[in-house]
Amino acid sequence: MIPMKQLLLFLLMSYSALAQKPVTTTQSFTVSGDVKIEKTISISEFIQWKEHTIGDVTITNHLGEVKGVARAMKGVLLKDVLQSVELKAESPKVFSEWYIVCRATDGYKVVYSWNEIFNSKIGESIYLVTEKEGKRGMNMTESILMISTEDYKTGRRFVKSLAFIEFRRAN
Repeated sequence: MIPMKQLLLFLLMSYSALAQKPVTTTQSFTVSGDVKIEKTISISEFIQWKEHTIGDVTITNHLGEVKGVARAMKGVLLKDVLQSVELKAESPKVFSEWYIVCRATDGYKVVYSWNEIFNSKIGESIYLVTEKEGKRGMNMTESILMISTEDYKTGRRFVKSLAFIEFRRAN
């Protein structure tokens, strides 16, 4: 017979394992929402944009605690990729009303404003990772990976297995 403490510990461990959502590796993501034509962009298409050396980035949580280091990364700028998508906008004047929702396969979501990406320094530091620790994007277990390197709490907008990007307009 199994002692009660061991049984309780086993049940708690089993429950927490079941509660975690699995992260499914992605090879492409879909850009949708208020765009003229929905577009799917595969990781193999990243070669058409300039690749930048990102280097090492310390990943911190919402409290600023170090959770790890993403090493030897390279990537393409998210803004470069998103410029290949045309918005349903009557004029550029309304771009300040737009925001972008980035969603991973496990449901994790990150939000940027249009101005953050296309009209501020932060847009120069949001990357779709093409290489990490010597592994190319399609071979990374957390692909497609997106990171905002200039955030104070880098883990807040560190997206693993990016699957969808949706353009929305604030009402």
